[in-house]
Amino acid sequence: MNFDKILDARGLACPMPIVKARQEINQIQVGQVLKVVSTDRGSVKDFQGWAQTAKNIQLLSQESEKEDDKEIYVHYVQRTS
Repeated sequence: MNFDKILDARGLACPMPIVKARQEINQIQVGQVLKVVSTDRGSVKDFQGWAQTAKNIQLLSQESEKEDDKEIYVHYVQRTS
Protein backbone atom coordinates (compact mmCIF):
# COMPACT_ATOMS: atom_id res chain seq x y z
CA MET A 1 0.00 0.00 0.00
CA ASN A 2 1.22 3.49 -0.76
CA PHE A 3 1.87 5.86 2.12
CA ASP A 4 3.18 9.38 2.61
CA LYS A 5 4.79 9.13 6.04
CA ILE A 6 5.93 6.34 8.33
CA LEU A 7 5.87 6.21 12.12
CA ASP A 8 8.12 3.61 13.71
CA ALA A 9 6.47 2.78 17.03
CA ARG A 10 8.31 -0.51 17.58
CA GLY A 11 9.12 -1.08 21.24
CA LEU A 12 6.44 1.33 22.49
CA ALA A 13 3.78 -0.10 24.80
CA CYS A 14 0.10 0.79 24.90
CA PRO A 15 -1.07 3.53 24.63
CA MET A 16 2.01 5.14 23.05
CA PRO A 17 1.63 3.86 19.44
CA ILE A 18 -1.82 5.43 19.20
CA VAL A 19 -0.71 8.61 21.03
CA LYS A 20 2.20 9.07 18.62
CA ALA A 21 -0.03 8.30 15.62
CA ARG A 22 -2.53 10.96 16.69
CA GLN A 23 0.29 13.50 16.84
CA GLU A 24 1.63 12.47 13.42
CA ILE A 25 -1.76 12.41 11.67
CA ASN A 26 -2.11 16.13 12.41
CA GLN A 27 1.22 16.78 10.67
CA ILE A 28 0.15 15.37 7.29
CA GLN A 29 -2.22 16.77 4.68
CA VAL A 30 -5.82 15.68 4.16
CA GLY A 31 -5.82 12.62 1.91
CA GLN A 32 -2.33 11.51 2.88
CA VAL A 33 -1.63 8.13 4.47
CA LEU A 34 0.36 7.42 7.62
CA LYS A 35 1.97 3.98 7.99
CA VAL A 36 2.46 2.97 11.62
CA VAL A 37 4.74 0.04 12.50
CA SER A 38 4.31 -1.36 16.01
CA THR A 39 5.30 -4.35 18.13
CA ASP A 40 2.38 -3.79 20.52
CA ARG A 41 -0.30 -6.45 19.97
CA GLY A 42 -2.87 -4.13 21.57
CA SER A 43 -2.32 -1.59 18.81
CA VAL A 44 -4.56 -3.64 16.50
CA LYS A 45 -7.66 -3.02 18.65
CA ASP A 46 -6.49 0.50 19.53
CA PHE A 47 -6.35 1.56 15.88
CA GLN A 48 -9.72 -0.04 15.16
CA GLY A 49 -11.27 1.85 18.06
CA TRP A 50 -9.63 5.11 17.04
CA ALA A 51 -11.00 4.75 13.51
CA GLN A 52 -14.52 4.24 14.86
CA THR A 53 -14.45 7.31 17.08
CA ALA A 54 -12.25 9.83 15.25
CA LYS A 55 -13.82 12.16 12.75
CA ASN A 56 -10.64 12.95 10.81
CA ILE A 57 -9.18 9.53 9.97
CA GLN A 58 -9.93 6.29 8.16
CA LEU A 59 -8.20 3.00 8.90
CA LEU A 60 -7.37 1.67 5.45
CA SER A 61 -5.60 -1.56 6.31
CA GLN A 62 -3.91 -3.58 9.03
CA GLU A 63 -1.29 -6.27 8.49
CA SER A 64 0.99 -8.41 10.61
CA GLU A 65 4.35 -9.84 9.67
CA LYS A 66 7.34 -11.52 11.27
CA GLU A 67 10.55 -9.57 11.76
CA ASP A 68 13.46 -11.13 13.64
CA ASP A 69 11.06 -13.65 15.27
CA LYS A 70 8.85 -10.80 16.52
CA GLU A 71 5.34 -10.05 15.38
CA ILE A 72 5.09 -6.63 13.75
CA TYR A 73 1.74 -4.88 13.33
CA VAL A 74 1.35 -2.42 10.48
CA HIS A 75 -1.49 0.09 10.29
CA TYR A 76 -2.36 2.40 7.39
CA VAL A 77 -4.33 5.45 8.43
CA GLN A 78 -5.59 8.16 6.09
CA ARG A 79 -6.33 11.69 7.20
CA THR A 80 -9.80 12.61 5.95
CA SER A 81 -10.21 16.14 7.31
